[in-house]
Amino acid sequence: MKLSPAPREVRLAGVVTAVPSLALLVFGVVVLVNGLGSPAQPGNNVFVESGTFIVVALAFLAASAGLVLGQTWARSPGVVIALIVIGLGWYLLGPSGEPLWGVPIALLGIVALALLFRRPSRAWALGLREGETETEAAERGGLAGRRAEREGHEED
Repeated sequence: MKLSPAPREVRLAGVVTAVPSLALLVFGVVVLVNGLGSPAQPGNNVFVESGTFIVVALAFLAASAGLVLGQTWARSPGVVIALIVIGLGWYLLGPSGEPLWGVPIALLGIVALALLFRRPSRAWALGLREGETETEAAERGGLAGRRAEREGHEED
């Protein structure tokens, strides 16, 4: 039984992007718990700060789950997540001087990005059929064309 119609690379990218997403969710909860135990400071709303982290983490987790489940809409958010993670890794490695955190985090983003741009992932995202070129897929309508054909056969 196949987990999803997506290639293995896409599903792995979903798992890889879920790691920093879960970390961000945990960070948001920690900020909330620590903020509730501290005295209020002017200009610092712990609910807004932690809420922002939690909402972004949940959006990232939705994209990660979409990749694992083979949803084509999740590829673009997955690329954005990978780029954000690479940027975070670079910041930790360079300006923050934390290579023990920066290197693995940057590598996580690079791995996710590489997985999402491998040939099987691109073919899946473009809706390529076996042996079909990108130009032929574009003329047919790519993934949208394949979806329309499938829906047309279901009506028969």
